[in-house]
Amino acid sequence: MNSTRAVVVAGGLVTVGLFASALSGAGRQAEHARMVPAPVQDERAGSGTSETAVFAGGCFWGVQGVFQHVKGVTNAVSGYAGGDKRTAQYEEVGTGRTGHAESVQVTYDPRVITYGRLLQILFSVAHDPTQLDRQGPDVGPQYRSAIFPNSPGQASVAKAYIDQLMKARVFPGAIVTRI
Repeated sequence: MNSTRAVVVAGGLVTVGLFASALSGAGRQAEHARMVPAPVQDERAGSGTSETAVFAGGCFWGVQGVFQHVKGVTNAVSGYAGGDKRTAQYEEVGTGRTGHAESVQVTYDPRVITYGRLLQILFSVAHDPTQLDRQGPDVGPQYRSAIFPNSPGQASVAKAYIDQLMKARVFPGAIVTRI
């Protein structure tokens, strides 16, 4: 089975539908769809031209692929976060014993897109925040869902947004994203 994600943005809500197409060509069938609301708490639009956010959500190339196409994002780079710099090597991280997570550093223009809106995209398109230490077929703590805030403001927005999504029961299970 092949899977693709369809995303529709309207009025601050992001609708996510995961579609599966049978190999027999019988057409597409929706597996699930959910409304992922915009965060109630967000940072103010910045006056600077560049800020960074760091997110982990499974394979870093998939997460990078989502963010590099977002208006206001000027750069998205795959790498590792959460472990020691000396062990940030692909082969070592792949063992799951270094403490790293495959991550993406997102550089964005805060006058165009907010940190909260980036979180909304992370939770609606980039990964499944209910999978503990895995994303689909990728298994291990290096594929965990995590947010690495660069400021107290980012940490506050991320925590509030996860609480908001949990209270709204947007996902069928608990959000396991670590901050």
